[in-house]
Amino acid sequence: MKEYIHQYINGQWKTGSSDKRIENINPYNDEHIASIPSANKEDLDEAYRAADEAQKEWAAKTPAEKRELFLNWASIMKDRKEEIIDWLVKESGSTKVKAEVEFSAALDIITESASFPTRMKGEILPSNTPGKENRVYRDPKGVIGIIGPWNFPLHLTARSLAPALATGNSAVIKPASNTPVTSGLLLAELTEEAGFPKGLVNVVVGRGSEIGDAFITHDIPEMVSFTGSTEVGSHIGELAGKHIKDTALELGGNNAMIVLEDADVDQAVQAATFGKYLHQGQICMSLNRIIVHESIHDEFVEKFKEKVEGLPYGDPSDSETLVGPLIEPDEVDRILEGIDQSIEEGATLLTGGKAEGNVLLPTVLTDMDNKKALAKEEVFGPVSSIIKIADEKEAIEVANGTPYGLSGSVFTKDVHRGVQVAKQVKTGMIHINDQSVNDEAHVAFGGEKQSGIGRFGGEWALDKFTTVKWIGVMDGYRNFPF
Repeated sequence: MKEYIHQYINGQWKTGSSDKRIENINPYNDEHIASIPSANKEDLDEAYRAADEAQKEWAAKTPAEKRELFLNWASIMKDRKEEIIDWLVKESGSTKVKAEVEFSAALDIITESASFPTRMKGEILPSNTPGKENRVYRDPKGVIGIIGPWNFPLHLTARSLAPALATGNSAVIKPASNTPVTSGLLLAELTEEAGFPKGLVNVVVGRGSEIGDAFITHDIPEMVSFTGSTEVGSHIGELAGKHIKDTALELGGNNAMIVLEDADVDQAVQAATFGKYLHQGQICMSLNRIIVHESIHDEFVEKFKEKVEGLPYGDPSDSETLVGPLIEPDEVDRILEGIDQSIEEGATLLTGGKAEGNVLLPTVLTDMDNKKALAKEEVFGPVSSIIKIADEKEAIEVANGTPYGLSGSVFTKDVHRGVQVAKQVKTGMIHINDQSVNDEAHVAFGGEKQSGIGRFGGEWALDKFTTVKWIGVMDGYRNFPF
């Protein structure tokens, strides 16, 4: 397999100028994948200036020219699918199931974005000034800075990159240090092979301590797109606001599934298992809290425990594995401490609660509430917190008892009731008789409260990555009072 050890700047693969390095490590077996010389601020400046220059020519290309390159990109993705999936498995600890899900999602956003060049429409509005019309044009913002995550590295980076390019922008990507290939360098290679102009996509692999703040405060990017933790997102938002830059922030979640007394318990168990343990729970949309009505609580818990204990865990390269490793040992230690603390606070450990290397066994905690350690914060690991409630009103209060508001779900046989409950949960996305991990390229994706700012997907992404300009046009001349 190809070794990715270079930066990608202005269409050239070059060695990073820093004296520091990024070590790319397989999270399952600690295999050393590559050592990448880091980018420094000079490399970052070169990348942004290349992007700025390339964007001007790119924006002038016809919609058909842009669309053709996106179709090339999608075709190359399909041809290299197995290679891409292999990278997701070995670099991010993805199971084969998760890698397939991620590949499909990334391909969908690229395909959806191929339609954006012909959807860059403006408007002509009437005026209260006689003889005048108001034209509103939609333009690209310019250069977009994209900070890629490590959990769904390919898709969540492509989710910003594809619409940014399709709407006439250029991009500089700072990939996650844990996944420099799948959240950056591989995307650079794919777009290069597809024929995108040099300088349009740039990737700088570097430490946050060396180029992190400069990536945001540099004078060229008009917007910074980030997917990751609320803590880091808050810092990015603060820096961007100080420098009057727009942001797209998709941050943490403490997502809840509400299982009402009339729910199909077997179906709820199936959905909850997928929504919690896909990618070991390392998904911003993963279920953290399962809120179950007291009348069906014991039945749900018994069936859920049996289902969870049957999940194959271990080597993500084994096609039978459904729960693989956490991204690094510190994450294992953090969650084990959270399990111990929750138990000290009165929770009951139903199953799991131990690790084998970086693989944390699928874990279930009962007797939980919003005050206990692993229910009040985002877990980002394979631990379920089951909370018993007495009625619908309490279920809604518990679901809303968090500063986050990204995704969620409601299980009930009465779909109308489910919608009414869903409308009362303060969250950007919520699904009836389904689990919380959903992402469709043409639908609005994003959170409320501390889960983020802005929306990705479809026309909402088109709006986010563009700006509008009002041009007033007089037919003749106005009479002014002085």
